[in-house]
Amino acid sequence: MNAPWSPSRNGGVVRDPFTAFVCDELTAEQIRPIAVELGWAPDKVNKGGLRNAVQSLSVSASPQILFVDLSESGDPLNDINALAEVCEPGTVVIAAGQVNDVRLYRDLVASGIQDYLLKPFSADQLREAFAHAQAVFNAPKHIDASTERPHVMAAIIGARGGAGASTLATSIAWLLSEKAERSTALLDLDIHFGTGALTLDLEPGRGLTDAIDNPSRIDGLFIERAMVKANEKLAVLSAEAPINQPMMTDGAAFFQLQEEMRTAFECTVIDLPRGMLVQHPHLMSDVQATVITTELTLASARDVIRILSWLKSNAPQSSVMVVANKVAAAGPGEISRKDFETSIERKLDYVVPLDVKVATQAAKLGKTLAEAGKGSKTATVLLDIANRLVRTVDEAAIAKVADGKTGAKGSLLGKLSGITAMLPKKSKEKAA
Repeated sequence: MNAPWSPSRNGGVVRDPFTAFVCDELTAEQIRPIAVELGWAPDKVNKGGLRNAVQSLSVSASPQILFVDLSESGDPLNDINALAEVCEPGTVVIAAGQVNDVRLYRDLVASGIQDYLLKPFSADQLREAFAHAQAVFNAPKHIDASTERPHVMAAIIGARGGAGASTLATSIAWLLSEKAERSTALLDLDIHFGTGALTLDLEPGRGLTDAIDNPSRIDGLFIERAMVKANEKLAVLSAEAPINQPMMTDGAAFFQLQEEMRTAFECTVIDLPRGMLVQHPHLMSDVQATVITTELTLASARDVIRILSWLKSNAPQSSVMVVANKVAAAGPGEISRKDFETSIERKLDYVVPLDVKVATQAAKLGKTLAEAGKGSKTATVLLDIANRLVRTVDEAAIAKVADGKTGAKGSLLGKLSGITAMLPKKSKEKAA
């Protein structure tokens, strides 16, 4: 509720500067004259307390500053969570109540409340709380350009079904969180048959389907609650939607999810079914790196050629890798590597060897291929791919700074060292 607010997230809607929901007339009479002093409309002080606040804000835009009375609430903390569901990002919330409990105060502040006033309160206490709320709302968000790491957004696309795109996506996401030590979101956009959560032995939850059904509800708080944590730095948004229920969407929810993940995480890995390129091409507009996963077959060669052509026209900003997956060591495949590369008119960037033992172990343990096969040739190649994704984005950011396109103030050398210092070990050596 108290996250920095951006007008673009609210579609340019002008929000009221203040609204209050109180339980009694005495509290209303205390607030109205102070609201007038601050230039706020006194008729924005409403009766009904927290319950009325939840009902009203579920159908209207949230104000900049919200005062809510918890006096009639039997479970204040749980009710505040219900309020958070309908509040837009950036709303600064001041609560008031009659329970004098320091643990409740701490829990309310931790849930996103700016302040908690114990009733009865004085006019000066109210003025001070409102002044502080205004300062918080108007405070600029500080960004240190010399230390901020550029967001990594990568799409993993299978040239054909069964090429192992989901296997690579989960492993790359896990490696970015564990080895690169970056907070990472895995967005599995195979709505009906996605395996992102399954691979990590997690329940997918309803977050992704809820986002599709109610795109307007997507914000930082929604992301925090909808995503399932796999470890301290990795969270997953996946689904197992009923197969008798088509998902009717124009893709706006997916794009908005990407935007919110960019704010909440350092890396976003998108398991992107190839059909999405046709249905929702705008999903690739901000993707910096794309991994096309393929098998060495005739049909795959044809589809890699088509996808490469599509990316060149529709996502020219994205650096593309072609990865041959599940390549057996013994015996040629349907097409040799040389013939495959000749067909697609470019070299394969990586070849991931087939390791049945590691794949079986990963499935049994509910772990990614990279985690279950630590030390194996397969895991080594996957780590190289993850390192290259980070290096590609970070080096692009360094080049952008060197070209003077960021417009940020400060030493150029400081910016370069600030970004390079956060590269994984291999990337540091490359940058040096």
